[in-house]
Amino acid sequence: MKYLFSVSIFLLFILGSCSTARITSSWKANDLELKPYKKVMVLGLIREVDRSIQESMENHFVGDLTLLGYEAVSSLKEYGPKAFDNISEEEAIAKLKNSGIDAVITIVLLDKRRERFYNTPDLNYSPFGYYNNWFWGYRDTMNRRIYEPGYFMMDTKYFWESNLFEMNGQKLVYSVQTQSFDPIDSGLMGHRYGKMIIKNLVDQKVIFNKIAKQ
Repeated sequence: MKYLFSVSIFLLFILGSCSTARITSSWKANDLELKPYKKVMVLGLIREVDRSIQESMENHFVGDLTLLGYEAVSSLKEYGPKAFDNISEEEAIAKLKNSGIDAVITIVLLDKRRERFYNTPDLNYSPFGYYNNWFWGYRDTMNRRIYEPGYFMMDTKYFWESNLFEMNGQKLVYSVQTQSFDPIDSGLMGHRYGKMIIKNLVDQKVIFNKIAKQ
């Protein structure tokens, strides 16, 4: 009985932790027009040691977009983990456009601390106050930031951010930040995160269900 009671408490703790994932803030461009993007790339900007998390997040996000009728691809599967390293902005954008990609959704693990934003003097103003609002500037800034000393601190909460960029002009049209507890399983986390963000994208009228429109 004592063993069963302990197991029950443990399961309740896990279920409680899973239910704490939530959106803390979101933004979309005032001039945003609902567009049926032809091909969307999901790009996880996550440290190399967490490659399995990146793969899980990208794959689940791609699957959720596909269910809405979008052609979506994982950055890891399409280009590999080092595809955008040591190339210029022009080369990177050309590579994406040549593949028919007209929108990019990024997934960034911002931090494990109980702080919501980074504050550094070298970043430009944006709707959230700390990064460039065009695709390559954002990708370059975040890619450097995740390798800075002290980026990770042991704590219970993960802070995530996803942005949607249109490749035409590299324009930021949507940004969302979420908070969740330390994941028990990366697959479950990827599934929950993808579902939550896709629902918000649809609710905010940033994307729509293509299949339902047919």
